[in-house]
Amino acid sequence: MKTRVMKVMLLLLISMVGISVQAYDFEDGGLYYNILSSNTVELTFKQGAAYQGNIVIPSKVKKGAQEYTVIAIGAKAFCRISSVNSDGTANDYGSNSYVQSVTIPNTVVSIGDHAFYGCNGLTSVTFSSSLKSIGEYAFQFCTALSSLAIPNSVTRIGNTAFYYCSGLQKVIVNDIAAWCRIAFYDNPLINAHHLFSDENTEITNLVIPNSVTSIGNSAFRGCSGLISVTIPNSVTTIGEYAFYYCTGLNSVTIGNSVTSIGNYAFSSCTGLTSVTIPNSVTSIGYSAFSSCTGLTSVTIPNSVTIIEGGAFRDCYGLTSVTIPNSVTTIGENAFNNCTGLTSVISKMENPCTIDSNCFTQDVFYNSTLYVPQGTTNKYKSTNYWNKFIYIEEGDPSGGGGGFETCAKPTIGYKNGKLTFNSTTSGATCYYSITDTDIKTGSGKEVNLTVTYNVSVYASKAGYNNSQTATATLCWIDTTPTTEGITNGVTQIPANAVLIQAHDGFISISGLGDSERVAIYQTDGKQVATAKAYNGNASVATNISKGTPVIVKIGEKAVKVVMQ
Repeated sequence: MKTRVMKVMLLLLISMVGISVQAYDFEDGGLYYNILSSNTVELTFKQGAAYQGNIVIPSKVKKGAQEYTVIAIGAKAFCRISSVNSDGTANDYGSNSYVQSVTIPNTVVSIGDHAFYGCNGLTSVTFSSSLKSIGEYAFQFCTALSSLAIPNSVTRIGNTAFYYCSGLQKVIVNDIAAWCRIAFYDNPLINAHHLFSDENTEITNLVIPNSVTSIGNSAFRGCSGLISVTIPNSVTTIGEYAFYYCTGLNSVTIGNSVTSIGNYAFSSCTGLTSVTIPNSVTSIGYSAFSSCTGLTSVTIPNSVTIIEGGAFRDCYGLTSVTIPNSVTTIGENAFNNCTGLTSVISKMENPCTIDSNCFTQDVFYNSTLYVPQGTTNKYKSTNYWNKFIYIEEGDPSGGGGGFETCAKPTIGYKNGKLTFNSTTSGATCYYSITDTDIKTGSGKEVNLTVTYNVSVYASKAGYNNSQTATATLCWIDTTPTTEGITNGVTQIPANAVLIQAHDGFISISGLGDSERVAIYQTDGKQVATAKAYNGNASVATNISKGTPVIVKIGEKAVKVVMQ
């Protein structure tokens, strides 16, 4: 009886002490494991385990003659517990400065909560390419980590997983959309922020890969050290609070496929001085650029139909704003407290409805409203536009007798046809196609059979001609075939691709899915590489206007000049 009582007391003691005496099933190579199934294990926590140095976790371990596959890193596996509560839960997590690097095998699919919590000596982590889940607080206070590469396979990142990783300077994520959507499900406005936190002041430059299609809510919120962001053409949406309070951000390049900018997306980015919104954007979200106090100019393209309330509120430094003809809705307080405005240029031939607080009273009284030719009476008879004391017709930028300029056309290529489009309603696209001969004409489609250099501009009566868009269409020979030989001539199949190089971006369309391209300088130095997504690839470079570059697709090299 006495022995049985002692066993019961021992079990009670174990349950009370909890994690400090957590059992493990076996040890192999200085690491401790729990058996999960007949052939799988997880690396587990052991109080006082001497985990240190450069740790390489094996994919297979043995207990006697039985071999197991390591599929998980368990909760608290590498952290140190300083003390426990009476119920056995951790009361204080100590630091672990001894672990310097960790290599995780491709068999591992999950990393548990607190797994590397407080490992402030950890400088490098090589993740498993099969990893699916990173638990809550998994790398919190890993202050020595300077870079992370999150594999495509990850579908969940727990709350505050990388909180207070204050040394992070570079983060590579290949699918921000899925990452943010799933990882921050519980609280998208807080958890995403806490993933990096306000302590991550060292992340300075961010180039998002062209496999990304959207940037999720609060993805980089509070990264105050971030100074430049390049968003590729593959991205179509920028989520709410995506770059909120990135106070050091002074340069943003937004790809020309973005259609919406979310609520508060760039709010309180006080370092931004100018921003060019591409002509793919149709809506600017609520307070999207509010409190960007350093912003002095903004170009809103002729594709935007909705400017939500507060979009540019409290942008004190803004001196001029141009509202395109495409806008149908301007929300409440959209430009309120933009006290530095001296000119408001409206291209709207029919002024949309605004509220009395759209602009600050001083702007109504002291700035000049510029309107299209012949529309002064419309503005004077429309509520709150008529509060402007000074209304003039024309464009103060000197765009040709006050006329609006047609939007620069886009050039597309698919299924053997070139397509041209200008967002200026009713504009005609005029193209010029040159090779050994010259072809000119008008319209929206051209059937092509040989290689051409392409240029196109848009024109409309009463408007200035647009800027000219340029591209190079070239044929990429594929493997010769004897099929369809006519008169002894071998048929060589070919595929056409369209290459556009402008403003530092190189975009290629007409590619096969996942086809790779490489960009080189004329001295042979590789500048960038990209992989096609839905037949398109786009890369951002630092190549200046007028500089020739080599675009290599397979064995075909094409020389283009940056426009």
